[in-house]
Amino acid sequence: MAADSESTFRIQARAAANATDKALDTPIRSERGPGTLAGEYVLKSMLAAGGHGSVYEAEHRILGRLAAVKVLHAHLADQGEMLQRFVREARVVNQIHHPNIVDVYDFGLMPDGSPYYVMELLSGRTLSQVVQERGRLSASRALAYLEPICGALEAAHRAGVVHRDLKSSNILVVEEGEKPRLKLLDFGIAKLIQQEPGQEGLTTAGQRLGTAHAMAPEQFRGGRIGPPTDVYALGVLLHQLLTGRYPFQSEDRLELERMHLEAPPPRPSVRAPVSPGMDAVVLRCLDKDASRRYPSVSAFLTALREAAEEPGQVEGQTRDVLAVHAEVVLPATDLDDDNTYAALAVVLDTLEQGLRTRGFLLALQTGTALLGVRPLSSDTAPAATLKALRELHAEAQRLAEAAHAHVHLCLHHGEAETRGEADEAEVVGGPVTHVATWNVRDPGGFAVTRPASLLLESHPPH
Repeated sequence: MAADSESTFRIQARAAANATDKALDTPIRSERGPGTLAGEYVLKSMLAAGGHGSVYEAEHRILGRLAAVKVLHAHLADQGEMLQRFVREARVVNQIHHPNIVDVYDFGLMPDGSPYYVMELLSGRTLSQVVQERGRLSASRALAYLEPICGALEAAHRAGVVHRDLKSSNILVVEEGEKPRLKLLDFGIAKLIQQEPGQEGLTTAGQRLGTAHAMAPEQFRGGRIGPPTDVYALGVLLHQLLTGRYPFQSEDRLELERMHLEAPPPRPSVRAPVSPGMDAVVLRCLDKDASRRYPSVSAFLTALREAAEEPGQVEGQTRDVLAVHAEVVLPATDLDDDNTYAALAVVLDTLEQGLRTRGFLLALQTGTALLGVRPLSSDTAPAATLKALRELHAEAQRLAEAAHAHVHLCLHHGEAETRGEADEAEVVGGPVTHVATWNVRDPGGFAVTRPASLLLESHPPH
């Protein structure tokens, strides 16, 4: 096997080997060496191993056809739920039978009783790797990648299956070109929409399976899962292709969950030259209410095709701005208190409204912080702005006391990339959006950076 092919085979195999609940972290020890039979297939080498199974390159002993064989670990074969899930994964993939979903050829038991199934062996690289290498993609290229995946998802939904772990690392780009060939992987946590009488689903009620960056609000809540769950993930994926970034990003899983549940989804045009139509497609997919998303994958694809024909927005212009970072710091002891989060919402709403009425554009928002940006002009009075912001800080801090929280504001002067004019202006990037490079805290809760101080000194109050 060529080195490149071996590397790409491992990508596919690793996704399959970790196809089910990612939480189990069992040390893997393989006793199935080269020459072991899996039905009519001879195992050649292990490609990858995960907490639930191992994947091998194999060859049909008569036909010589290469394949990938996934084997459930022997110590899990006696666990009813895991065995049921493994069998169901193979059955789910086989019943969909779509050219953009990995084919399953065979199913059986190893000599030690471990179940296995045989699937096609593919070369390529993940869509995640494509984005990492190329950065953001054009609308037309994003459409080219998503069309075959939409076909696969639509087929799955017709078969009564919701993927619910759709993400760029679960998509293999087998062939590039004007019409690329892709394969959707990892149906290990797929959900059957309707069960046979007396048959349980692939997961128990309340389980939250998926990848946090691409999970819909109903997955975090343990709510009803259906095709709109995959539509939400399509919105996340489209945003990633257009901007090179997830719509919500945080190293803190709790914060990431909060953003998916509460934060307004960002328009991709904030980060890339994207048309208003494409913005609208992404925002509808990422609606917190599943009933307001596209009713089907085909409806999403129709809207995406129409939006891809619109001209993209022009790049932004660099402008001198005042920036305000506002953050609410909660007491560690009250992080799980519903009353605390209710008070937090009131404080954040007050800060957002206060910044907007003082001429600031909302550039970024998380579950506990805001970034406001105000372009400077000849009639800007920095001293008056400073006074107004201190008043806003005092008001927000009074409200925060109900939750025993602290409000921190930091005023900064720098540059931002903006697009549009007046009320329709928006921030699309620039140094001030990299908050970590300038944000500071003051014990009193209100800080002014050195660049902002210099601006204030050069514009004394009249």
